[in-house]
Amino acid sequence: MAEYAHPHVLVSTEWLAGHLSDPAVRVLEVDWDPTSAYELGHVRGAALVDWKRDINDTVRRDILSREQFEGLMSRLGVTPDTTLVLYGDMRNWFAAFAFWTFEIYGHRDIRLLNGGRRKWFEEGRPVSEEAPSFTTTTYRASAEPNLALRQFLPGVRLILDRADHALVDVRSPAEFSGEISAPPEYQNEGAQRSGHIPGAANIPWAQAIQDDDTFRPVEELRELYASRGITPDRSVVTYCRIGERSSHTWFVLTHLLGYPHVANYDGSWSEWGNSVGVPVEKAGAEIRQAAPA
Repeated sequence: MAEYAHPHVLVSTEWLAGHLSDPAVRVLEVDWDPTSAYELGHVRGAALVDWKRDINDTVRRDILSREQFEGLMSRLGVTPDTTLVLYGDMRNWFAAFAFWTFEIYGHRDIRLLNGGRRKWFEEGRPVSEEAPSFTTTTYRASAEPNLALRQFLPGVRLILDRADHALVDVRSPAEFSGEISAPPEYQNEGAQRSGHIPGAANIPWAQAIQDDDTFRPVEELRELYASRGITPDRSVVTYCRIGERSSHTWFVLTHLLGYPHVANYDGSWSEWGNSVGVPVEKAGAEIRQAAPA
């Protein structure tokens, strides 16, 4: 069986269990809702990263700034040489978002726990309810932010109908078709229109993982995306509703399949579906293209 393009970015539960006391490794649980996850128990020694408070700017709609990233790493006792192992609630959605964000700011060694929180707990691995404390560091990002990993609304508009680019909508088929604007079990981000960006391929994020939340073998992943025209010779943009599910697919395409040009559009449908004049496609409806300005 072929290996993933960058196998070092995934660690098994067995590997992590053997490195819980390694001072060069910092384990981070990234949660959307810490009260229903981290506070009820977490990987022993794992620090909490609150997605809403720590990875996003709390005032404007944006990821944390470089200065905020450096402050977070300093508070967690991280240096540029620390190996970060990420996992979290919602089947690693927000851990993948943190991975993408930390890579934008140039941290060198970031890994994702294959199978995440669920697999760790189901295997009976060491857990704790105590929050660890660390000696504060003075972390400095070593490079300018890599904005090639991120896409914005104007950039998405420019690539519509371009054969050398591809859009992947990783939401559910009901969201893609416009039947619903958000999953009923999660908070609605308030999009005024439902549907999808014209030309996007609908490949729900969960098709990349197995029943135990580990990633599917590389041959199956290649077939999954290639069969829908998502090939490594194209520049790919992933999106969902708020950017977290699409960061999971970004991780698959970038690090497991080795696609050279993949960006996550984190504005996603909560931005596109609220924007005036952008084209929207919906099942059974005509694409309504905005008139040129």
